[in-house]
Amino acid sequence: MAADAAEIRNALVRLRRTTGLPVAFGGLVESGRPQMRISELSGTSTVALRALAVTSGSGLGGKAVALARPCAVADYSSSRQISHEYDAPVAAEGLRSIVAVPVVVRRRVRGVLYGALRTVQPLGDRVLSAAVEAARDVEQALVVREEARELVAAAGPVGADPDPVSREQVREAHAALRALAPRIADAALRAELLDACGLLTPRQPARVTLAPRELDVLACVAAGATNAATADRLGLRPETVKGYLRSAMRRLGAHTRGEAVAAARRAGLLP
Repeated sequence: MAADAAEIRNALVRLRRTTGLPVAFGGLVESGRPQMRISELSGTSTVALRALAVTSGSGLGGKAVALARPCAVADYSSSRQISHEYDAPVAAEGLRSIVAVPVVVRRRVRGVLYGALRTVQPLGDRVLSAAVEAARDVEQALVVREEARELVAAAGPVGADPDPVSREQVREAHAALRALAPRIADAALRAELLDACGLLTPRQPARVTLAPRELDVLACVAAGATNAATADRLGLRPETVKGYLRSAMRRLGAHTRGEAVAAARRAGLLP
């Protein structure tokens, strides 16, 4: 998917910025095939690596895919730790010292990030740690997108008159998405997640405005969560949850939790 490839691309830029590595590249594992295709290049001077298909177990990246762990070599062309099917494109780009870090989502390798030097020298712990951190950022983004898609799919189509069970599934999905969003540091990804959340609410202009955290709390309450469970789900203190709930009730003109939920649904804020 284009959005997943964009996460790889952004991670490569961050990797070069934080480490000073001149070259970074990577790509996603192709669905249903035991290979990863390099699609994103940063700092390269040729197109030798573009669209290169790397088979699991072959070369440095293929080894990282097969083992599901980071792999590095100080001199790619002479290393005995890897096979050498891809020596020609690597040499064309002039790369020598390379690290490859797999992107692992739910125990499945989804892609690989590479960082490289054009000189022969060991890559230090700082570079390796930065590469692993960049891969973890991609992993977080991919898993959040997967969870969002699964929740929206489980909730079913919006607009139909759902049965009571389906209606509760929609509300649970909405609450889960609202709870996921604050954990996302990337603003664009967080906005994308909230857009998915919006697919589950009635398609009508909201007549009342609630602060994001007030809506987060109310969504959990609407799904049947207690204040304590809501606090645990959102990473807040129970007293803070009570404060947000009281504020939401005032805005909605409600006197009880149930009235607040009902008013929010009438206002088009909750499914």
